[in-house]
Amino acid sequence: MSTAQASEGRVDIASLRAGLPPELAAAADEFERYLRLERNRSEHTVRAYLGDVVGYLDHLARLGGRRPRDVELANLRGWLAVLRSRGVARTTLARRSAALRTFSAWLHAQGLAPHDAGQLLASPKAHRTLPHVLRVDEAAAVMEFDAADDRPIAIRDRLIVELLYASGLRVGELVGLDIDDVDRHRRVVRVLGKGSKERSVPYGAAADRALEDWLRNARPALVGERSGAALLLGVRGGRIDPRTVRAVVHTRVGAVPDAAQIGPHGLRHTAATHLLEGGADLRTVQELLGHASLATTQIYTHVSVERLRQTFTKAHPRA
Repeated sequence: MSTAQASEGRVDIASLRAGLPPELAAAADEFERYLRLERNRSEHTVRAYLGDVVGYLDHLARLGGRRPRDVELANLRGWLAVLRSRGVARTTLARRSAALRTFSAWLHAQGLAPHDAGQLLASPKAHRTLPHVLRVDEAAAVMEFDAADDRPIAIRDRLIVELLYASGLRVGELVGLDIDDVDRHRRVVRVLGKGSKERSVPYGAAADRALEDWLRNARPALVGERSGAALLLGVRGGRIDPRTVRAVVHTRVGAVPDAAQIGPHGLRHTAATHLLEGGADLRTVQELLGHASLATTQIYTHVSVERLRQTFTKAHPRA
């Protein structure tokens, strides 16, 4: 199996990892612990970075590398070149470059490599595509879907989309909410975001009504021994799973004719775009979303301008 095939996910990363030379395998294990315990990276980030590094180390081993000190700029670039020749997307290459730079810097800091070989490793500039978002009327239709259904699961599902759209939360932030994280008097939720950074995010009257319905009429019907303080519960009473949240959003958005097929992150994009279109300033939206960099938030200004351009093209007689 080629390196490119491994990187594309057509082979189990665990199998690649098991086949690494002992010193390279040990480095991968220690790097994983570093990401989890010292950098406090999310499970998703750890999995992605580790997969990238293991793919590279497999490539290095095939070239005869056996120890971390065999990591060099030439073979780092060589691995990316192989991926590029196989048609791997520029955004994926950019992420893999970032993972390799982090790994290389860690190797040097740990004394496992004589120098930081990845310091000069450049990232291909990614073509940034604008995220799909719902129109205001489409978002309203998603919120109002199945509004008469008073089953506990339906009430929970309405709260899921209301909170995601009202607050722009990430899926992991939503499923991690406990009841005590909600301040209904001030209508804010306390969120533990990326890098264990805590922030308070407001939500509106519609989400509060959905929350009241859930806490009063639905959550008690699902509470079990595994519920603990979790705000949102699954059918067996435990904390809700992110996959369930994704399925809920896809189902409800899919019921709206001609709406863009988005998931929970699409509702986050939608919330940010509608806030900016409603007059919110960029730094306020940055704070609400928990972005470390304002540059990340600026993508939504491009979304708003693009939507304006499309409306102009359709509406102006001389467009």
